[in-house]
Amino acid sequence: MSLLERLNNDMKQAMKNKEKDKLSVIRMLKASIQNEALKLRQDLTDDEELTVLSRELKQRKDSLQEFENAGRSDLVDKVRTELVYVEAYMPEQLSEEEISKIVKQTILEVNATSKADMGRVMGALMPKVKGKADGSLVNNLVQQHLS
Repeated sequence: MSLLERLNNDMKQAMKNKEKDKLSVIRMLKASIQNEALKLRQDLTDDEELTVLSRELKQRKDSLQEFENAGRSDLVDKVRTELVYVEAYMPEQLSEEEISKIVKQTILEVNATSKADMGRVMGALMPKVKGKADGSLVNNLVQQHLS
């Protein structure tokens, strides 16, 4: 089942169950995916859909951080709820151990020896963990292994 089909089914269920917050998030995700498809003038691949979801998840995490810093507890609660719904559509996240193993393997593949090779490592690594790991965590692990 494609992501859009899953979103449509979940949207219908949320309407039936009168889950306003969930319905709002699903509609937003659907709109983002459809807008991206219009922009590219083609149906999205699974990888492109994952990119859109990752972008939406990152936006919410950034918003959460900003609202927490500003002391806006009303908006913090709303964004946390949205995060839960968006994360439900993301693939299962890799553990730090699994990411570390992939980082080590990628460093060997690109023959990286120092932090100067960070760009090459990240370029080769990110497609492997796309949507399955937080970019900042991956970045930190690469820095640790290259030092």
